[in-house]
Amino acid sequence: MKIGIFDSGMGGLSVLHTARKLLPHEHFIYYADENHVPYGEKSKEEIVGFVDEIIRFMIAHDAKAIVIACNTATSAAVKLMRQKYSLPIIGMEPAVKKAIDLYGDRKVLVCATPITVKGEKMIKLVERVDKEHLVDLVALPELVRFAEKQEFEGEAVLSYLQEALSYFDLSQYGSLVLGCTHFNYFKDSFQKIMPQVHFLDGNTGTINQLIKNIDSEMNSFSVEYYYSGKKVTDEKELKRIKRYLSRLDEMEQIE
Repeated sequence: MKIGIFDSGMGGLSVLHTARKLLPHEHFIYYADENHVPYGEKSKEEIVGFVDEIIRFMIAHDAKAIVIACNTATSAAVKLMRQKYSLPIIGMEPAVKKAIDLYGDRKVLVCATPITVKGEKMIKLVERVDKEHLVDLVALPELVRFAEKQEFEGEAVLSYLQEALSYFDLSQYGSLVLGCTHFNYFKDSFQKIMPQVHFLDGNTGTINQLIKNIDSEMNSFSVEYYYSGKKVTDEKELKRIKRYLSRLDEMEQIE
């Protein structure tokens, strides 16, 4: 049996990156829906359709559990998918509570996609945990496009972030919640603009929740990669994926 992890594109590799450390004896399927990236600017109805198709694909490929490694897809579809399918379906939750618990003496900035920022799931989360009104939300949709092009740093990325964050007094924030799995590739760029912040994401919490819902197996770690249902075998594309994972190794050092 396998564990399925999917995202609109390459952001969910950051969740797979965490899973490899916490579940080193499992077989994984990683599915990047490259035909439809980015999800963050699609309609909720479109995203639900994409997610349903991917889950059916995962089940057909012997998945015992599925991780929706995308905050946008989680916000739009996880409730419906859990009602429809019986296997464990684990979604993402931005680490807002953790940020408040650890760094609640200062403000918290949560960055995500437009659908996640405006979604009912995020609104209810903030209402539940943000008793001191410390949390601000910002949508950064262009970061997904930069990530898909592997344009992780440079003047274009910095200029975009500086403009998008210019409406905030950045000196007030003690933590930055990465509410989109694509954003994990940009910690160094964020750090140049907000050198004082601590970074948090929902990856470890998601994989810990997965562990609670599966029977672990003792295999050698393996991953099959798919782009929108087509298995990745081309050496050029496998090297591209490897570059993403190497970038995550670098970003892991930034806390």
